Amino acid sequence: MNKLNNLAGFAGVKGPVLTIVMDGVGIAPDTAGNAVSLAYTPTLDRIMKEYPMVTLKAHGTAVGLPSDDDMGNSEVGHNALGAGQVFAQGAKLVTQSIESGKMFASDTWQTLIGGVKENNSTLHFLGLFSDGNVHSHIDHLKAMLVQAKKEGVSRVRIHILIDGRDVGETSALEYINPFEAFIADLRDESFDIAIASGGGRMKVTMDRYEADWSMVERGWNTHVLGNGRQFASAAEAVETYRAELGVIDQDLPPFVIAKDGEPVGTINDGDSVIFYNFRGDRAIEISKTFDAAEGEFDKFDRVRVPNVLYAGMLEYDGDLHIPHRYLVNPPEITNTMGEFLANTGVKQYAISETQKYGHVTYFWNGNKSGKFSDELETYVEVPSDVVPFEQRPWMKCAEITDKLIEALEAGEYTYYRVNFPNGDMVGHTGSLLATRCSMEALDLQLARILTVVDKLGGVALITADHGNADEMYECDKKGMPKAGKDGKFKAKTSHTLNPVPCIIYDNTDAKNSYTLKADNGQFGLSNVAATMVNLMGFEIICHLIQFFQIVDSGCLRVGFSITHIEISLQRNDDGIGLRLVQLCFDFLNAFKKCRQTFSQITDKGIGSSDPTIELALFGLDAFLLHGSDGWAFVNGG
Repeated sequence: MNKLNNLAGFAGVKGPVLTIVMDGVGIAPDTAGNAVSLAYTPTLDRIMKEYPMVTLKAHGTAVGLPSDDDMGNSEVGHNALGAGQVFAQGAKLVTQSIESGKMFASDTWQTLIGGVKENNSTLHFLGLFSDGNVHSHIDHLKAMLVQAKKEGVSRVRIHILIDGRDVGETSALEYINPFEAFIADLRDESFDIAIASGGGRMKVTMDRYEADWSMVERGWNTHVLGNGRQFASAAEAVETYRAELGVIDQDLPPFVIAKDGEPVGTINDGDSVIFYNFRGDRAIEISKTFDAAEGEFDKFDRVRVPNVLYAGMLEYDGDLHIPHRYLVNPPEITNTMGEFLANTGVKQYAISETQKYGHVTYFWNGNKSGKFSDELETYVEVPSDVVPFEQRPWMKCAEITDKLIEALEAGEYTYYRVNFPNGDMVGHTGSLLATRCSMEALDLQLARILTVVDKLGGVALITADHGNADEMYECDKKGMPKAGKDGKFKAKTSHTLNPVPCIIYDNTDAKNSYTLKADNGQFGLSNVAATMVNLMGFEIICHLIQFFQIVDSGCLRVGFSITHIEISLQRNDDGIGLRLVQLCFDFLNAFKKCRQTFSQITDKGIGSSDPTIELALFGLDAFLLHGSDGWAFVNGG
């Protein structure tokens, strides 16, 4: 059992240690579209000015995504926050599996393909239809369609969930029209392929955390039963709804593609179905609906339950094994902060409302359902309102704060974590006014919480998982809002690539003993766990030791050492560091004694061109300096 060791000379903060995640609150230039800076937030403004603060990278390679062009999201962000490590995430895993051919060689793929060929039935694809790369990527869908034809599948139907959230809010036709041309090129006498149904992602199918099962029911009725308003094409559906309702893409009602009054692609006995989203939170409920047998499902009346082979892109819940079949193995996230704290006997308290409850539990714990210790952990879910977020932008932040303060004052726990969804969920609506209101509501609750932290002699770290509310308009390369042909700024509903704040709020006797070191944009979300562990009086765990043991146990006998150095925040009393941590490696003796051993390690990826491998091994905050001969050195400063 992995446990934490006590720090020498520092017993930890006497009061509670609290992580506050302001979901979707990034740092961006003060422009007309920055709801964070435009809002009246005296508490946030004050602590950002008066307390030690660094910025954290919350997107791209810092959270395990393929490139720094990829926006972060709440799921990978909370993985990094909770694990204190960086893992290759869904998009990267799926892309690698497709490119290597492993997906198509897998038992699951072969079973589904074999089923439709044997039954002379239909292969269905269902998922988010964009290249947002947060829940899915259209290129993954295209690759599977090409492979299906290659393997002799004769009939394919695609059920598209329109995005407008991780991509432009009215970009649907930019994906539909080229895709129709793409499948037209695939279509021939032996390969019948067509779009069969669809709808906006916030209207059908992609509910999460059981907040609104009616979304899933609408999706089932549309995709499976073929019930709903009929159109000749997906483009016609989008154009008609926009003209009639004036809605953005994510809110498009469901539609069914029909010919001669009959749906072109209902899901029937003997068919195979692939849900091609790689992110788990909005994939679990529809997977449960397909996987549950008759008499084992009570969320809504499915009317007809076809006997199909169903698979997800990944296993969306590794503990509950949802779904039963999946195409690509998810990252195995182990040795999370929550696990170490539970094994050490530290009592923990996690709270959010429904929309982000899974982020401070499931995702925080490395995609693990349930608790590490029922005795030591308390998870609290405040039910979210089932209304459009722009209509109630304060969401449940006051109710969350009420319960959090009650828990803080009870004094039963050492470590607390809380997520306020406002900046993200309201930011996704594209409403600048509502998002400003959401930030002001959040600021009021920050003031309440920090007052209690002071009273109890505690310390709070205030951060975010990614940006969103900081850019409510589409921006140019200089970060300035872009105006459309009508002269109006175009709303932005997706996450941003901006850094997020990380503030140490400490009014204990050590409040003036912090020094700041320039971050140079190198700190990432994975640093937070180490900081929290130090604040509680524990040593930082080095996950690298296990890797070196696996590669070559002899490495541990050649004399290299692993030490900690501070890179941002340092508490000067007793020389004890409360810090965002970077690992520094002394390879000198190791190189002298065993150059061959380290050649083997280099071959495993340390000196490779793949930044994800390096991040997984060293963390974002180790600088890799590659020599001309391919050797990789780690510079601690």
